[in-house]
Amino acid sequence: MTTSTAPLAADTDTDATLERAWAVLEAVPDPEIPVVSIRELGILRDVRRADDGALEVVITPTYSGCPAMSQIAEDVAHALDVAGLAPYRIATVLAPAWTTDWMTAEARDKLRAYGIAPPTGNCGSAAGSGSGPQEKVLRFVPRALPAPSCPRCGSAHTERLAQFGSTACKALYRCLDCREPFDYFKPY
Repeated sequence: MTTSTAPLAADTDTDATLERAWAVLEAVPDPEIPVVSIRELGILRDVRRADDGALEVVITPTYSGCPAMSQIAEDVAHALDVAGLAPYRIATVLAPAWTTDWMTAEARDKLRAYGIAPPTGNCGSAAGSGSGPQEKVLRFVPRALPAPSCPRCGSAHTERLAQFGSTACKALYRCLDCREPFDYFKPY
């Protein structure tokens, strides 16, 4: 958890401060995939006012061992400091676990344009359903998903070369039509 004790900005309207914090954090890029923001990826889970008046920023890693989380927390702190939005706390929360269902449609489009195939399908999370907590089916045998389409030529004629790509959350694929390799953001 990162904490700043600098004085709160002069803005006394809580809603305006929260909106400003969301807007500032919208611009914080993912350190491993800089074309998408941490908000678009679903890593930025919440910005709220704590009981003591400080901003509380909640982030969730894409997986529990994600090496980029300390950099993400530093980038969030820097963005809030530059915007004069102290005091704040940054909390890393592991439950509920991050899922690719939290990624925005814009993030998926940006990944594709960047040359990374976005995850196919969804994981069936209840995120955003508005109906409260729901059970999620635990699968011990992975379900078969269709091969991802090539982000360069759009062909579905692809093959997996390695379970892990440039980062643990991606797999390495190759298009059998255009012969180009590409990362595939694995669905979680």
